[in-house]
Amino acid sequence: MNLGYVKVATFTPEIKVADVEFNLEQIKKGIDLAVNSGVSVLTFPELCLTGYTAGDLFYSKTLLDGAKNALLYLADYTKQKNIIVFVGLPLVKDGLIYNVCAGLCGGKVLGLVPKCYLPDYNEFNEKRYFSQADDGVYSVNLFGQTIPFGKNIIFENQSIDNFKISAELCEDLFATVPPSLYHTVNGARIIVNLSASPEFSGRVETIRNLAKSHSAKAVCAYVYANAGYGESTTDCVFSGHSLISENGQILVENAPFSNGLCVAEVDLDYIDYERSKVFNQNFQIEQKQYCKVSFSLDVEQALPTRTYEKYPFVKNGEEEFLIEIAAQGLKKRIEHVNAQKVVIGISGGLDSTLALIIASKAIQLLGRSSKDIISITMPCFGTSSRTFDNSVDLAKAFGTTLKKIDITKAVKRHLKDIAHSEDLHDAAYENSQARERTQVLMDYANSCGGLVVGTGDLSELALGWATYNGDHMSMYAVNGSIPKTLVRHLVDYTANKGKGKFKAVLKDILDTPVSPELIPSNDGKIGQVTEDIVGPYTLHDFFLYYFIKKGFSPKKVYYSALNTFNGEFDGQTILKWLKTFVRRFFAQQFKRSCLPDGVKVTELSLSPRGSYRMPSDAISKLWLNELEEIKL
Repeated sequence: MNLGYVKVATFTPEIKVADVEFNLEQIKKGIDLAVNSGVSVLTFPELCLTGYTAGDLFYSKTLLDGAKNALLYLADYTKQKNIIVFVGLPLVKDGLIYNVCAGLCGGKVLGLVPKCYLPDYNEFNEKRYFSQADDGVYSVNLFGQTIPFGKNIIFENQSIDNFKISAELCEDLFATVPPSLYHTVNGARIIVNLSASPEFSGRVETIRNLAKSHSAKAVCAYVYANAGYGESTTDCVFSGHSLISENGQILVENAPFSNGLCVAEVDLDYIDYERSKVFNQNFQIEQKQYCKVSFSLDVEQALPTRTYEKYPFVKNGEEEFLIEIAAQGLKKRIEHVNAQKVVIGISGGLDSTLALIIASKAIQLLGRSSKDIISITMPCFGTSSRTFDNSVDLAKAFGTTLKKIDITKAVKRHLKDIAHSEDLHDAAYENSQARERTQVLMDYANSCGGLVVGTGDLSELALGWATYNGDHMSMYAVNGSIPKTLVRHLVDYTANKGKGKFKAVLKDILDTPVSPELIPSNDGKIGQVTEDIVGPYTLHDFFLYYFIKKGFSPKKVYYSALNTFNGEFDGQTILKWLKTFVRRFFAQQFKRSCLPDGVKVTELSLSPRGSYRMPSDAISKLWLNELEEIKL
């Protein structure tokens, strides 16, 4: 059960320039270490068998033959080892010397990939020694074998369709159109880069940014192995800074001057998920002839160990920017409909607090008075004294116009009209309050030329935790793409910027349990806690992000959460709430199919007009059946 993961690694060996025998032993140690760590793909630095800084010694037949013989030994060393290895060396073909990457597996040299772009500036003078590769795919005869030779080679695992690897070398990554762009369009999911990039000021960040952006652009895993200790220091120092990135994210990296193994589990299924959305539109480049080389490798079937961000929607440092995005969207809508007032239902909870923060920013951008925001608090059966007091204090703290409209009598009259007992606390009893609040907001807005700002958040939309045509509806929904964990984070950010009563009320709202307050309170205290009913929002936001944004299967979401929340939530708890998430996500799509307009703030929206389209009648059986297979 690898769930699409393949364990890849780089290894930067200590070397001695031109001491092929010593370098060979260090490379063997790296292979052994990787095999013992369950690694399937191992990449070494450029020219690691001889050292990158060998200079005119590259012309020496003694050095070239030594490297070729070491390659034969290394190929044989991979026999009976469940790993594919990429190693760098100088190699002669037709009287010309090439800087190549050799792919080794199962006791054989599978293919030889020459470097395409040879730097010849500053401290680099590779054109002095090496010949440049062209687009052709040729062959060389080594050790009685005919081996493919060319830059357009894809190494394909026989048993896993999307386990495909291609290689490029160092400077190739810096090219305007790197060879790996063609490799990925032709099917490679993993790109290995054998590099020897010397260290100097700013270099680490340059390499990091290049690998991140290129893996995002090519939608691939990028494995960058850099030369380290032992290269000649005549003019440069090499630090061994290596990294592994996946679709724009650095998974792991070795710090400069820390030779050794750098390991990550790359997700081939996630790469395919992203490619299925963008490749047919964004990758209109010239197709080239490719040589497909097969290898046989069993991917480790152990449970994955990869962990993920606990709060994937929360990005520290972006708080002001996110509030600005939402406020700019609301500002435009206020201007477009010529709204005289902004109307918000204030409950004393997190969502309405964030909506008020955003509305206050929008009114400020318009150069208008905060009194143009009408904050309406509407207590009823379930309203606690704490949330009521906080709603009043919040409206005052923002300098808005406060309206207190008690809806208790109206709801009681409505329940009487439909012959519903006040003692029966069912869906009709709860939703009658939510719908009455929406009616009050809408009608009050009509009476003052106002715009009703919605308060429901992305997490509630995913779970369907909203009353249809109640809090589900508004004239503009500012929180619609902001999940609960981010709502809390943005309110906390705003609180920490404030002082006195302003900060105090926000902090108390943050400490208040999340509740719709639709069940009668207990002696003035909250009688209904949302997370006791539907589960922790920390988990649900995690489920939502990786299920929708990353395209994970339910089983993959479960194991990702199990690894990520290790010690915080056990498997039984995660499985329970994941089943709840799947059931509710499918069953409640009809509410998302008719959402009001609302600005997209985060990278994920469930608006049917934008990010996610799903039929309201889709069946969740396959997804729930997959979760039933999990044994606790």
